[in-house]
Amino acid sequence: MSRNTAERISERLSRRDFLAAAGGSAALAAFLAACGRGGSSNSAGDFTRKLNLYTWAEYDDPDLIASWGDLNITIFNSNEEAIQKLVSAGGVSGFDIVVPTGPYIPQMVAEGLLEEIDLARIPNFGNLDAPYIDQVFDPGNKYSVCKNWGTTGWVYDTEVVTTDIQTWADFIKVAQTEASGQVSVIDTPPNLCGIYFWANGIDWNTESAADLDACEKFLVDDLAQHIKAFDSYPGINLTQGNYVLSQVWNGDARQGLISVEDAGDDPTRYKWAVGAPQTELWMDNWCIAKGASNLDAAYDFINFILDPVNSLTDVQFHGFNTGLKGIEESAVDMPYKEMVFFTGEVVDRMRSQTLNSSQDRLVDIYNKTRAKAGA
Repeated sequence: MSRNTAERISERLSRRDFLAAAGGSAALAAFLAACGRGGSSNSAGDFTRKLNLYTWAEYDDPDLIASWGDLNITIFNSNEEAIQKLVSAGGVSGFDIVVPTGPYIPQMVAEGLLEEIDLARIPNFGNLDAPYIDQVFDPGNKYSVCKNWGTTGWVYDTEVVTTDIQTWADFIKVAQTEASGQVSVIDTPPNLCGIYFWANGIDWNTESAADLDACEKFLVDDLAQHIKAFDSYPGINLTQGNYVLSQVWNGDARQGLISVEDAGDDPTRYKWAVGAPQTELWMDNWCIAKGASNLDAAYDFINFILDPVNSLTDVQFHGFNTGLKGIEESAVDMPYKEMVFFTGEVVDRMRSQTLNSSQDRLVDIYNKTRAKAGA
C-alpha cells in the first residue's frame, strides 16, 4: 500500500500458507525487515496460555490461534451487543480480550469496561504502520491496539441478479425487485441505516431529525419487507444459496468466494464491490477487558498476533488489512488481494463512524425495521 493511500486511511479514521502468501524469500525478507520480530511480550512470571476472547465471528485463523494456546471464543454481532453484555456483567464478564470498533472505545472507557494497556509489554506494537496508531478515538493507544480495518459493500449472485449494482441506490432497487425476499443486511444499527444515508448522499453521522425520520420511514415502510435476514457474516451463506444479495464487510465477502473455490465451483458467479458513492471505513481493536483474569496471557497473545509472520497468516484467513508495515507488499500471491488492500481513490469514498446524539435513534430504527421484517 502506498504511503499516500495509508495517509488517506489515517485521515478517514480520524473504523493458509505463509510461504505461498509471501511470494518467495525476497518478499518475506523485506516484510520481516520492515517489521522486526519481537519475540517476548515481557509478561511477568509464568502464566498459562489460556484466554477468553469476545470478538466477531470468523475473525482469526483457528490453526494460528491454536498454535499460541487455548482460546475460548465468544461471538458478538455488533458493538452495541458487546457493550450491553459487558455493562450487564458489571466488570466481571470473564473475558480477557474484547475487539470493539474504534468509535465505541471512548464509550467503553467511560463505562469502565477496559483496562489501560502497557505498550512496553507489547514489543511488536512497533510493527504497526504510523496511520494505524494514535487514533482520535484513543490517543496514545492507552486502551487499544489496531487489530485490522476494512470497509462495507455488497456481494450478489449474478445468476439471479442481472442488474449491475454500482451504487447503494442500485442495491436498494435490486433489493426491492430481483432479490426481494432473498436479501441480507449487516446486523448492526449503523450499517443498516447507512444503506439509506449512503444512497441519498447524506452523511451517515447525521444528527438531523429530518434525516433520521426519513431513514426510519424508508427502512420500515419500504425496505423491511424485502429483507430475509440480519446477518453480520453472510459471505458463505450467500454463496451457499441462502441469499442472492447481501450487504457485507470485505473480508467476509472474500471468505465466501474462497469457500466457493474450495468446493470446486465457479466464484465468478458472484460479484463483490465496495459501496459507492460513499461507504464505511472501520478499524477494530484489541482491548483488554476490565478485570481480565489472564492478564499476562492477554499481553502475550496481542504481541503474538502482531508478529509479521503471524499477522500475514491471519490476513490470509480473515481478509482484512492488519496495518503492519509492508504487509501488502509481502502478500504477493494472496487470493482476492484486491478485496483486502485498496487504492487511495477507493479509500477516498470511505467514511468512519462517529458516535453522537443519534446513536439511540439508530438503534430504535434498527429495532423497528427488524420487527417489521420479521427476521
